[in-house]
Amino acid sequence: MVTLSDVPTFNLKAVVQETGLKPDTLRVWERRYGVPEPARTPGGHRLYSERDIAALKWLLARKAEGLAVSRAVALWKQMLDQGEDPILAGPAGPDRPAQLSLLTGEEIDLLRNLWIDACLAYDESSAEMVLNQAFALFPPETVVMQLLQRALSQIGDAWCRGAATVQQEHFASHLALRRLDALVQAAPAPHRPGRVLVACPPAEEHTFSSLVIVLLLRRRGLQVVYLGANVPHDRMTPTLRSVRPHLVIMSAQRLYPASTLCDVAQRLRAQQIPLGYGGLIFNQLPGLRQRIPGHFLGESLDMVVLSVEQMLEAPHVVDAAVQPGRDHQLALAHYLNLQPHIESWLWEHTAALAVPHSVLASANLHLSEAIKGALRLGDMDLLGADIGFVMGILTNDYLPVAKLQVYLRQYCQATRELTDERGRLVVDWFERILAFPPAQRSSE
Repeated sequence: MVTLSDVPTFNLKAVVQETGLKPDTLRVWERRYGVPEPARTPGGHRLYSERDIAALKWLLARKAEGLAVSRAVALWKQMLDQGEDPILAGPAGPDRPAQLSLLTGEEIDLLRNLWIDACLAYDESSAEMVLNQAFALFPPETVVMQLLQRALSQIGDAWCRGAATVQQEHFASHLALRRLDALVQAAPAPHRPGRVLVACPPAEEHTFSSLVIVLLLRRRGLQVVYLGANVPHDRMTPTLRSVRPHLVIMSAQRLYPASTLCDVAQRLRAQQIPLGYGGLIFNQLPGLRQRIPGHFLGESLDMVVLSVEQMLEAPHVVDAAVQPGRDHQLALAHYLNLQPHIESWLWEHTAALAVPHSVLASANLHLSEAIKGALRLGDMDLLGADIGFVMGILTNDYLPVAKLQVYLRQYCQATRELTDERGRLVVDWFERILAFPPAQRSSE
């Protein structure tokens, strides 16, 4: 018989490698169930014993057999109360190690690929079976972030490359959001102080990340009010007065919704409510964080919870945000006034493209939003990260790459002809990315 040591020896990283559990899951089990009970170094870091690791493997084995973690912990404690050692008595004892082959990173990767294949084939039944299997093997947080979030990102990338259709992307998003909604509804009632309001800023329609944040915070016992997509900032005051949140969280995936966070932050500052934010665009453009007067919550969703708890425990002083220069403010006002005329010019001069009016309207909408976002934030070069997304949308709307280049050159020509010196920032950007010969200006 193998003797297991009770001496705290192993750090958190070693336990993660040995068990396949995520650090957040270990902390949740420790806080919620009291298992394991690691020692602490003088610096406050957790140390685990061989017995702690064996206990975790025992719980994982029971979970793999279909037992909920809470029931497995209850069984563990019941056996201890009866004077029986679960590790020695159970099938996962040291003489018969727990079979963890299904609880590895490779397994979640396999399940994610199976779910993607089912979604691309519009096979709802198979997709749901894959999710059921994943939730039986892994904690909800792991399935949501390692399977659903990554799968949607992969399908989105395939859509931008033209390797998946918008219908396939919508089908997968619907299934993911439906399961996420169910998890949110099943989350435990709040038991901790602190009220958080979660919403998407104006023009932001992607809700998956925001819903994941809601789920993670509710599973940590926080009270969360969720408002959904595309929340107008100019109508938030009555809601803020009613909800009285201690923190507002907003997630933006693209440049234009990110630019609206400046208005949101200003409105929140008047109510003395801090803003936490994140999203894909802030990972693509780290410098953009300096232009938002709020607290960046982290590059991954699993970092959000820690950031939120820190903000609720102690007020966070936000550094002054970089303000757009006078030239960008003038360019934005000028562009807003001329935008209808630019689009009218395009309607008259793009007949050779031979594309449906709906496609041209979509092109005008997405490109104009990107331009407005860059101008509002004070840096036209920010548009570079968003233009790939815009071009992906347009090519997936049946605007071939060759015609897309013609369209962008026509847009540049329209801004050349219709704007004055106030629009030079926009014109110069187009000329630079298109390698377009600069126009001869009367002032030169």
